[in-house]
Amino acid sequence: MGNPPVLAAPERPRRVVLYSHDTFGLGHLRRSRALASALTQSGVASSAIILTGSPVAGRFTFPESVDHVRLPGVKKLADGSYASQNSGMDIDGTTALRAGLIASTIAEYEPDLLIVDKEPTGFRGELLPALEKLRSAGRTRIVLGLRDVLDEPDVLAAEWARKGAVEATERLYDEVWVYGPKSVYDPTQGLPLSDAVRDRTYWTGYLRREIIDPAEVPDTPYILITPGGGGDGKAMVDLVLKAYEQDPDLSPPAVLVYGPFLTGTTRTAFEERVANLKGRVTATGFDSKIESLFASAKGVVSMGGYNTFCELLSFDKRAVIVPRTKPRLEQWIRANRAEELGLVRNLDQFRDGLTAESMIAAIRGLPDQKRPSESGADGLLDGLNVVIKRASSLMGVHVRRAAE
Repeated sequence: MGNPPVLAAPERPRRVVLYSHDTFGLGHLRRSRALASALTQSGVASSAIILTGSPVAGRFTFPESVDHVRLPGVKKLADGSYASQNSGMDIDGTTALRAGLIASTIAEYEPDLLIVDKEPTGFRGELLPALEKLRSAGRTRIVLGLRDVLDEPDVLAAEWARKGAVEATERLYDEVWVYGPKSVYDPTQGLPLSDAVRDRTYWTGYLRREIIDPAEVPDTPYILITPGGGGDGKAMVDLVLKAYEQDPDLSPPAVLVYGPFLTGTTRTAFEERVANLKGRVTATGFDSKIESLFASAKGVVSMGGYNTFCELLSFDKRAVIVPRTKPRLEQWIRANRAEELGLVRNLDQFRDGLTAESMIAAIRGLPDQKRPSESGADGLLDGLNVVIKRASSLMGVHVRRAAE
């Protein structure tokens, strides 16, 4: 992250709440953890609480000054609707319970800054009551944080209109932070945001990642295979295993991290195939310390989620991205744009076809790819420093100059 600014202690220790709805996957929680760690370790905030619906939040380590409140979980069904993970409650009851926990946590904790991840109104509008109270009280500054890509502009505009997200952003938020460079992509294109909102929108750059908890890694060369949380990673994992099965000379060996949501009979079938590869592929279910595996890998094959992309840039890894295209084109847009900039190789199903042969060629081509740093990735990774500066300004924390 570089050297953070030196901060003078404010009159009252600053507190931050980060809202992360987490109905699926790991991305929102991991991004919130990175932000909370940067804000507390830099001294901008004395403590932070993450509000998260992730079912695996307790399996992550957090800095001493960062805690989390687990919201009741929900799951997305095949038809796009949601259901409670607790079979004793319907989705309306679960949403009401989550909204109550959010409101009571914020009321008792009295944060100076609330950072909302991606959803301006929260899951099914659950955040609106708390936002209205905070705006009425006028004490807490409120920020909407957006990843670099959300979805196709037309699709996103329709979704935000349906949720009342534009109106909420206009009326309830002090600033909008985009966790990427505008030169790469503008996730707000197509949204009917006013000039006033656009004037208080800041492009931070990508959020640099570091090894938080060192972990043991293989002492021989390997490539890392990661589908992120794994819930939608079946096709990518199958493709990589087919590549190693069809080409007995494919190397180096692969370390496969399934993710916590690739489970059940699918996982069992993959385990049998891994065993038959006799050590050419080794696998583990979930590694909350995956940063160490990134740092030591000779290359990476991954899906195209935001956090994985930040890790590829931060650890300067040659990578092949296999982006999902459903239910959103977010990953494909990111991977396609990153390939245009020379940062990664995009194994595009629309162009290359997802076959064992295309994956074999992509893995064999990894050593000949440029590293992201050779295409200017270092200049894209200032996100955490910008977040620290913006949070300092919003909360009135004085940043001392070197001469002071």
